[in-house]
Amino acid sequence: ADLRNLKYLYIFFQTLSLQRQMMENLIIAKARQDALQRKMEERRLRLQEEANRRFAASGTITGEEQEQRVLYTNILEYEQDHDWPKLWKAKLKKNPDDATLVTGLVSCLLSCPDHPVIKLLKRLQYRVYNRLYPIVSKSLPASPALPMKPSRSTQSLLISDSHQNVSKSATGHSLSSDASFNVSSSHDHNDNEAELDSDGPHTLDGENLFEDMEQFLTQMDRAPSHRDPDMIFEPSQLDQESLVQDLEMHALKKHLNAIVKDIHIAIDQLLSLCLLSFECLNTASSKDLCVASIEEAFFTPIWRPLLTLFRKVHRERELSFESSMRLYQDASPGDVGVASKLYPQDPVVMHGSYPYESAVQELRLLCRDCCPQKKLECIVRTLRLICACAEDYCCLHEADSKTAAIGADDLLPILSYVALHCELPQLVSECAALEEFIHEGYLIGEEGYCLTSMQSALQYVESLHTGGFQLHNTKSA
Repeated sequence: ADLRNLKYLYIFFQTLSLQRQMMENLIIAKARQDALQRKMEERRLRLQEEANRRFAASGTITGEEQEQRVLYTNILEYEQDHDWPKLWKAKLKKNPDDATLVTGLVSCLLSCPDHPVIKLLKRLQYRVYNRLYPIVSKSLPASPALPMKPSRSTQSLLISDSHQNVSKSATGHSLSSDASFNVSSSHDHNDNEAELDSDGPHTLDGENLFEDMEQFLTQMDRAPSHRDPDMIFEPSQLDQESLVQDLEMHALKKHLNAIVKDIHIAIDQLLSLCLLSFECLNTASSKDLCVASIEEAFFTPIWRPLLTLFRKVHRERELSFESSMRLYQDASPGDVGVASKLYPQDPVVMHGSYPYESAVQELRLLCRDCCPQKKLECIVRTLRLICACAEDYCCLHEADSKTAAIGADDLLPILSYVALHCELPQLVSECAALEEFIHEGYLIGEEGYCLTSMQSALQYVESLHTGGFQLHNTKSA
């Protein structure tokens, strides 16, 4: 019995010792946690003071300045916990003019989703996307998702408008209610933006949003029209519909201008934050490379819905282009004013192809890109191919010619012929978007000349269907 009691006492004291040790460990862990929190708070205050010194300003601090301070503080905290920014800064300090290093740094930055710059990029993308979503997806018929297919016509623009007009006349909505809805729709984004800014991108299911938009855009390309061709409208109904359409177009243009302005502000904010993170990028050449990478990352997921809004605004121009395209689908270069020396007269020489086919194929690739800069580069390559083809065709007629084969006056009809054979009315909206988003510096040199030439050619093609039939018959005769 004594041995058993001693055994129980031993177990009791052993358990008591274990409990005491556990309590001591908990106290030590709590003390360490408190010390860690104090250090983190001290670091936060120190970094905040550094940010305040960096953005020291007299007078009242604006909301934008306060946001910039917070972002810079987040950058400093991130750099305290990660080593790769310091390594890249050291590399660029040794070779500040190395374009490869600049591109590599920005690529590395864009691949880090937890960096404050990328968090801001996502938040700004969601903001633009949420402003596009209700406009682009409005009045679309309900149908299952279909495989994605790039549109080659303006049918999608006609479908949404015709379906919308029929639904309005069928339900008997008043003019005042429709007008107020459409005009106010351009301002509905304010509440969404406030909620987005407060919650951040974590409150949104980004993948589902982009998948929904892809489904909506697919339906726009493939859905049938519900307008009855035999439907007769009273004059008052036609006047009312015309007024409603004018109000809708005014609201769409206003909404588009606001989105374009927001995108420019977003790109500037991202560039500014990149330069705050890496001061070594604050040179002219590095800025250009940085902006190009930021634009590619920013525009890629939102370009298609953004282009859809541009196509809604430029619907009439695309319809004119498509009318000319159908009228001149079998036209030769001479039918659109190309000089006879700048294309082969004998079809045998072309070996089954058609003049300037390489330029047509290159221009068709423009719609595959989602970055304005890459689209502009595609236009530049197209014009270079046109010049190369013109040189070859001119040599067929004048073997010893030493003068330039093509001049500015010759370029417009050739480019118009190439645009016609592309069979892409959306080129009108693509170029309109490029004019809004291409940096001013690129519009001075070769890129600007090529874009201006392309826009002039598109406008020429749009006007062909008004008097093109007589011109075509005259040329054929």
